[in-house]
Amino acid sequence: MKNPSPDTPRFGTLAIHAGQDPEPTTGAIIPPIFQTSTYVQPDVAEPKQGYDYARVKNPTTVGLEQKMAALEGGAHGIAFASGLSAIEAVVKCLSAGDHIVCEENTYGGVIRMYTGVLAKLGLEFSFVDTRDPDQIRDAMCPNTRLVHVETPTNPLIRICDIRAAADIAHEGDALLMVDSTFASPFNQQPLALGADVSMHSSTKYLNGHSDIIGGVLVLNDDQLAEDIHFVRKSSGAVPGPMDAWLCLRGIRTLHVRMPHHNENALAVARFLEGHSAVERVVYPGLESHPQHELAAQQMSGYSGMLSVDLGDAARARALATDTRVFQLAESLGGVQSLISVPALQTHASVPQEVREALGITEGLVRLSVGIEDVKDLIQDLGQALP
Repeated sequence: MKNPSPDTPRFGTLAIHAGQDPEPTTGAIIPPIFQTSTYVQPDVAEPKQGYDYARVKNPTTVGLEQKMAALEGGAHGIAFASGLSAIEAVVKCLSAGDHIVCEENTYGGVIRMYTGVLAKLGLEFSFVDTRDPDQIRDAMCPNTRLVHVETPTNPLIRICDIRAAADIAHEGDALLMVDSTFASPFNQQPLALGADVSMHSSTKYLNGHSDIIGGVLVLNDDQLAEDIHFVRKSSGAVPGPMDAWLCLRGIRTLHVRMPHHNENALAVARFLEGHSAVERVVYPGLESHPQHELAAQQMSGYSGMLSVDLGDAARARALATDTRVFQLAESLGGVQSLISVPALQTHASVPQEVREALGITEGLVRLSVGIEDVKDLIQDLGQALP
């Protein structure tokens, strides 16, 4: 991208131009999909620009990685076949006997991977409420090598103080990885707040159209980036070029979509907070959120994710099935509004006693507020609530 001014380009300009130059042969303004598994080499073991096999490197994926590094203010972007595989790659840079401190209210698939797969390989895990820095500090051990936080969390929309978590992790010679999927780079910049690794499920807001599966890491440390690249090459969790291209396309409108997600979610949250059938609304943009001030400090917008407590399973199920604009589906971050019951869907693999202790009851409903006309969204919820 040609720099349009001596100043650093702003977010919207980077979203459109970073990692993307006109295709040199034809001048096509949109880079092509390099749908290939291998590359012809001019001589034995002399690949052009390091392109020898697509599991190692693909030009479409490289463009996505460069764009994400620019948006997050990092030196390295590394793309993966899913968000889970991105997290797994970081953990695979550790060794048996190493310890990870993780947010207890993280995505259910992460808990399943940590406890059901990676713990069998000799890694140790502690799950704590990272809203409280003291809980992170108390969980640190001499063998702690990684602190993994998710902010906002899924589905309770908890906020972790990223600066405080970074300080604690670094005091213990550990890395801080922040899952910033719920926020998107438009609303939150973890590296600027002290994180070592910013992680996204690119399936969600980055792509924004619910038509890919992917993940991405952004970081600054050269050696860590080299180690993660080695893990990805060795494990094979690379995104296909079509998914990378679709994600690139989605990111070009991220700065246009996110303000609408933010505005719509706040309006929906305020409507629900005033409804007699709703016991509690959890959204960091509401002053009633216990960490509203912290969210305002480290986020520029509050995203499109919120949760609603209706008190019992029957009411939650009725709301999830009676909406017409909100679609009953897992996932989030697309232009369409989605609704789900986490205890029975995204977090069903978490043991019931753990879910209930956290507050993930069968009466909790999660909303991914899209960018439809907000009046239609509010009307839809209104007709579905008792």
